[in-house]
Amino acid sequence: MIVILTALDLEYQAVRGHLTDLCVHRHTAGTRFELGRLDGDGRRVALGLVGKGNHPAAVITERAIAEFSPSALLFVGVAGALWPGIGLGDVVVATHVYAYHGGTSEDDGLKARPRVWEIDHETDQIARHLYRTQSWIRHLPAGTAVPAVRFGPIAAGEVVQDSAISAHARWVRQTYNDALAIEMESAGVAQAAHHNRSLPMAVVRGISDRADGTKTATDGRNWQPKAAANAAAFAVALARELAAEHENHPATKRREAEGMTDRVKNVARDNARVGVQAGHIHGNVTVGHPSEPQAADPAIQLAELRDRLARARKAQEVDEETFAAAEEEITAAAESLSESTEQGRSKAVIALKRLRGLLADVAELAAHVSAVIAAIRGVL
Repeated sequence: MIVILTALDLEYQAVRGHLTDLCVHRHTAGTRFELGRLDGDGRRVALGLVGKGNHPAAVITERAIAEFSPSALLFVGVAGALWPGIGLGDVVVATHVYAYHGGTSEDDGLKARPRVWEIDHETDQIARHLYRTQSWIRHLPAGTAVPAVRFGPIAAGEVVQDSAISAHARWVRQTYNDALAIEMESAGVAQAAHHNRSLPMAVVRGISDRADGTKTATDGRNWQPKAAANAAAFAVALARELAAEHENHPATKRREAEGMTDRVKNVARDNARVGVQAGHIHGNVTVGHPSEPQAADPAIQLAELRDRLARARKAQEVDEETFAAAEEEITAAAESLSESTEQGRSKAVIALKRLRGLLADVAELAAHVSAVIAAIRGVL
């Protein structure tokens, strides 16, 4: 699965227009993602909104990585150009990301202490191949002029820069004079990806203004949605290639051929005893009989069921179509349960009965669903 994140709603909508079979995926902390498929391709994508700023971007990115265990991560949206030769609507693909607000204030001025994350070589190579072959342009809206695609650094800070002569603008130009564009979120996204085993990550930004005091005018001419559409077109093409590369990677093929998954199952016989053996763990950990969820609260059991379902999909015990349909029923049950009424709990039970039918071939999951139904009926 590929995760695509945006900061603004218009950026989210630009990407969403390229997806089909959408369904809501609710994180246990309340964040709502949408799961869908790339139009005409069928590969799975999780789409999320991080909001403005590097700090919320880092938090939501970490949450998305833990929830979906993606093979790659894309951050897509708009940015301001830092050089006059970069045109409105152009697409900038980051070669590296500067977190430019780090520094130390001394008597003779502010000395930069930046952090920087370089995009991994393979992702950079795939993006450049897309640019060279122009295969991405078929994803552009009909009638759109083909924008230039540029590769270079992107600067990410905590302010909206809308001046070419302010002290802030002069400092950015002097200290980060190779940066092509400036925005407010990609440093947080890059850091979260870096802390997750250097997850492949790409930043794709459409130029919506020149960061020179003319932002109000360019926004008034609808450059934000135009730039977002251009960035989304390149990003979905890149997502396809990254997904295909992951599927065809020698390590992935070897694991599939050997029947290896991230699921560990231990069996103890006679006087032997097994403690806990695990690799990377995502979500809740349950020690005990797998068909006996330990939490009595139906809402907590539903959250655990969602985690188990995701692990079952990753282990290929549940196919993608069943997974998507099951996600919808879990979401429906959770929303009905949150009403805290007898009618809501009854609706939750009905959704769970449909879910149990979907998961009938996976005994452990079906048993977990039955336990949740029993817990809900216990409070009816």
